[in-house]
Amino acid sequence: MGALPKRKYAKARQGKRRAHLGIITPSLDYCPQCHSPKLPHHFCPTCGSYAGREAIEVKTKKKPAA
Repeated sequence: MGALPKRKYAKARQGKRRAHLGIITPSLDYCPQCHSPKLPHHFCPTCGSYAGREAIEVKTKKKPAA
């Protein structure tokens, strides 16, 4: 059987050990064509452009006829 700690680790000590595991927000760039936020080195989900050209064709949702 392996060694076990005699006392419970404090949450503060546990947090200091895991300080590098914090969640960071992703950095955002803005599309040069439609100026909507997008992830860097990804195509724009709004207009479908990448590096100044149309990379994909964006499908728009159709509104239901009422």
